[in-house]
Amino acid sequence: MIDSAMINKIEKAKLYAQEPNRVIFSQFNVTVEGDHRNHNVTYNEGQWSCDCDFFSTRGLCTHTMTMERILGSMIKPEWSPAV
Repeated sequence: MIDSAMINKIEKAKLYAQEPNRVIFSQFNVTVEGDHRNHNVTYNEGQWSCDCDFFSTRGLCTHTMTMERILGSMIKPEWSPAV
């Protein structure tokens, strides 16, 4: 049985979820499925990394830019590279 305190928490979570700017990622590790293979993308305190060859020469790539677009305001703007 759900008590009133839990109901209030569920409602608050719904409100928070409607405001993604409340969430700021500081670090994560994801797999992005590429056309030819999967790529490991990490983000740590503003620093992106990807295991693809393009990232190693340019410092950004399709995979990191994809994550920036998905996360939008959930990454601090001063941390993400200009795209």
